[in-house]
Amino acid sequence: MRRLSFACFAAAIVVVQVATGLTGTGYLLTQLTMAAWYSLVVVGLCLLMGYAGQISLGHAAFFAIGGYTTAVLSSVNLLPAKSALPVRALSAVGLTIGGTDPWGSAVLRLSPWISLAAAMIASAVVAYGIGLPVLRLRGHYLAMATLGFGIIVYRIALGTPLFGAADGLSDVPSFPLFPGLCLDGTRLHRVSSYYFSWFVVLAVIVLIVNLIGSRAGRALRAIHGNEAAAQAMGIDTSRYKLHLFALSAVIAAMAGVFMTHYTGGIGPGETSVMKSIRYVAIVAVGGMANLWGALIAGTVLNFLSLRGLFGTYDDAVFGAVLIAMMLFAPDGIVRKKRI
Repeated sequence: MRRLSFACFAAAIVVVQVATGLTGTGYLLTQLTMAAWYSLVVVGLCLLMGYAGQISLGHAAFFAIGGYTTAVLSSVNLLPAKSALPVRALSAVGLTIGGTDPWGSAVLRLSPWISLAAAMIASAVVAYGIGLPVLRLRGHYLAMATLGFGIIVYRIALGTPLFGAADGLSDVPSFPLFPGLCLDGTRLHRVSSYYFSWFVVLAVIVLIVNLIGSRAGRALRAIHGNEAAAQAMGIDTSRYKLHLFALSAVIAAMAGVFMTHYTGGIGPGETSVMKSIRYVAIVAVGGMANLWGALIAGTVLNFLSLRGLFGTYDDAVFGAVLIAMMLFAPDGIVRKKRI
């Protein structure tokens, strides 16, 4: 069944790309690519909520940590320090990229591969730092603590000149995948970016499915079913929840990195509370422990939102969706049988 679901979803990705190409609506690929990166955050949050029973109302903060980290590091001009030993060492191993800025001046930047690694490490460090005290809480207290963390990150992004304050950061360079192939939203690389985004999403899904089927996954399901009983059976519940929280944060940060390079910038709106609530609402629609349901719900709802279907009521729609799901379908639209 898992192989069939994977094959069907992969085939759908190809069919959508071919259909949009034949109809001349290639701009839809841009929105589908962005939907893929947002859905990656949803998948990581589904893992945290569905298999560790931990709700996070601040997951947009980890997306923003990834985006802002890569935007700052990959935009620094190293040309004035090109003779310094660290810069020469990085250049020798191909970890710097030359080019020009929007005004035509020569620049030398760090490879986005370094900023990707730095963003994932930074998100993991922050997740472990706040996870140690926060994950001792339960229920509403845990939700409020993660909400507070999200608000802190939002205010930092909004008020720090290094991060562009209210304007955010722009002119972020493309992400070089291979020589001559970059990941961005330009017409030249639109199809490649589309395929790469969904390849990453499906690769993460495979990783998570294998994790769930492992010994650690069985421990996580036990924790979600009854934490006290799992603890009585000798499972170190705190350690498992902390590691899963960090993994979910790293997945969100990775999505933030690729989205920032794809769109060429990031703003404080990506860290807002409503972004985090949106992710929770999508997980609720797809099912708390249903990865494929969360992925499909994330793809559809994010795509409709990016298409502007909800207009100025975008945040209100996702808030209403979350309330409706909690009242009428707490297990999601497609219920998954507990393993």
